[in-house]
Amino acid sequence: MKRVVEQVRALHRLEPANNDHLAALRVAASVAVPSLLLLVAGRPDLIIYAVFGALTGMYGRNEQHQLRLRHQAQAALVLLSGVGVGVFLSVNHLHSWWLVAVEAVLAGVGSVYSDRVRLKPNGPFFGILALGACASVPTVVPWYVAMLIASGSAAFSVAVGFSGWLRRRSWQRGAARNPGLAGRRDVMLHAARYVLAVGAAGSLGVLSGSGHPHWAMAAAAVPLAGADLPSSVRRGVHRIVGTFVGLAVTAVVILPEPWTLTGLFPGQQAILLALLVILFQFTTELFMARHYGFAMVSFTPVILLMTQLAAPIDPALLILERGVETLVGALVGILVVVAVRRAGSRSPAALLGRAPLLGRLPLFGRAGRPRH
Repeated sequence: MKRVVEQVRALHRLEPANNDHLAALRVAASVAVPSLLLLVAGRPDLIIYAVFGALTGMYGRNEQHQLRLRHQAQAALVLLSGVGVGVFLSVNHLHSWWLVAVEAVLAGVGSVYSDRVRLKPNGPFFGILALGACASVPTVVPWYVAMLIASGSAAFSVAVGFSGWLRRRSWQRGAARNPGLAGRRDVMLHAARYVLAVGAAGSLGVLSGSGHPHWAMAAAAVPLAGADLPSSVRRGVHRIVGTFVGLAVTAVVILPEPWTLTGLFPGQQAILLALLVILFQFTTELFMARHYGFAMVSFTPVILLMTQLAAPIDPALLILERGVETLVGALVGILVVVAVRRAGSRSPAALLGRAPLLGRLPLFGRAGRPRH
């Protein structure tokens, strides 16, 4: 019972700060510059591509500059691949079941790659989020323009992450990021869970008639990044609760009511939404490593606001579908984590995050605390 209580308390535990404001400022700057340039150019609808490229800055937050450079280059490959595949699907009008099949397969491929190079934040989540979001909005510019925006934003993000080196100019010869040490069987099992969870959640999203099944697929991937069963369940709960609070924040911004921000500033919606995307991305990164649920309160508006900039729809419908798809996806992800586990991870101690899983810790982090 004591261990159960500990796991419940862990739901609202805030991890110690670790220069989070510096990482948040780097990410905010990476998002702000390309987004504001697009806003000045009169193309706020293209900010979605800039933001996904700029999320490169979320990786390697506390590493040495030369290691962060390599880490962010590896992350840029995942993000730009997601944007590229999403734009391809959008240009060719491949939606619904095509999107589910392609995203599920690439979730598995991204899982293998992410585990092997030890991406942090853990797993292919941001890559498949970029894929689904870009596939679900019309591509109103040539595909190469969308890719140039995302690539330029990613390159700028890497430059921001490396800029601190100019002050110290220290280079440690032979420094390298630790490779993934889990066995091939563990890596492939982990990838299979991504394929199963993402595919199942996306299928439910399509069958429900939702216009955004990719949100269910992204939510299903969240619990899979946990270090063990308790942390996986916590991530799922954080995803649901944080998203629903974030939806309330989003409603205050975009609902067509006199008391909302868009109602208070009519005619300035594009400028307002673009500035809020930058602000909320800062607060997202500020809490990403400390409490996933708090981070989702801010990240939910980021996704919805830039989606609304790219392809506006009824705000109430947008909020409703985000809530439903997130709930379905997170529950599917938790069910997959519970149903598909490694041999030896079914003991009571392991289920409560107390028993070390051989070959797992070097890959997924300290048991009980998800790697972000």
